[in-house]
Amino acid sequence: MTHSIALNFEDGVTRFIEATACETVADAAYRQGINIPLDCRDGACGTCKCFAEAGRYDLGEEYIDDALTADEAQQGFVLTCQMRAQSDCVVKVPVSSDVCRTQQAHFEANISAVRQLSQSTIALSIRGEALSSLAFLPGQYVNLGVPGSDQTRAYSFSSLPRDGEVSFLIRNVPGGLMSSFLTGQAKAGDTLRLAGPLGSFYLRDIRRPLLLLAGGTGLAPFTAMLEKIAELGSEHPVHLIYGVSNDVDLVELERLQAFAARIPRFSFAACVANPASQHPLKGYVTEHIEPGYLNEGDVDVYLCGPPPMVEAVSQFMGEQGIAPANFYYEKFAASAA
Repeated sequence: MTHSIALNFEDGVTRFIEATACETVADAAYRQGINIPLDCRDGACGTCKCFAEAGRYDLGEEYIDDALTADEAQQGFVLTCQMRAQSDCVVKVPVSSDVCRTQQAHFEANISAVRQLSQSTIALSIRGEALSSLAFLPGQYVNLGVPGSDQTRAYSFSSLPRDGEVSFLIRNVPGGLMSSFLTGQAKAGDTLRLAGPLGSFYLRDIRRPLLLLAGGTGLAPFTAMLEKIAELGSEHPVHLIYGVSNDVDLVELERLQAFAARIPRFSFAACVANPASQHPLKGYVTEHIEPGYLNEGDVDVYLCGPPPMVEAVSQFMGEQGIAPANFYYEKFAASAA
């Protein structure tokens, strides 16, 4: 039996390997062309020390305290020359991908659908045989090449891969290079280049309640996360607050309602910042974070939105005197031509 191991490097590159229960993660990585730094292979030097963010594994008893202390092992640090996976795992490698002689993967795919969800949001789906081998952690992004140019734009996956197809939510930026292509030229069958996956914003093991905060097209990584949660289930409550500027910016509400029907402990709220909105829930995301959602700090907060939103949420939690167990966030800004 083999398990999938996501290796997350400090430069944001993620590579996936397959490891059997009988081989160490380091040996599996070397077998697949990724050279995790190590000197001894005997659990004596600590050179291959990494951090396991998710999954079950066996460390054995052959390493020494100088390489990995009992406290470090308790926290989740591992020696990849000793670590044997017992499930799919996510491992943070504290060096760049270049050091490990690997790099982000490159793919080509074809546009299968472009839909204008609103004046401000475009849904893009791409499909290709190469994508059948694409693996990523829900919440991560890729760099999409803009046809007719040498430029790329970064977009989070808004779905998990299904039958060689993935989707994105893309903000329609007036004059934007990708936006102009998608609204004016793109057609089914056009080829797009993508490189990745990338990013440290992804769903970790759910060990406590989750509060998900989305701003605009920052909803994209959360719909991918919710697909994963729907597959695996969660014994902890998950609440999403989705905020936009104007009524026309609200998209994918039916999809969120479908998630609420599929995931027993999932709930969501959508709010519009414009005071003239006709939507029943007005104001900014921070105005709708109820104390119960913060669970006195025993909560993992995920936030994806523009920089002012990240700063506002950080300030709000400070004012509440709440320090969440974990606060994961990704800032994004639109790119014009």
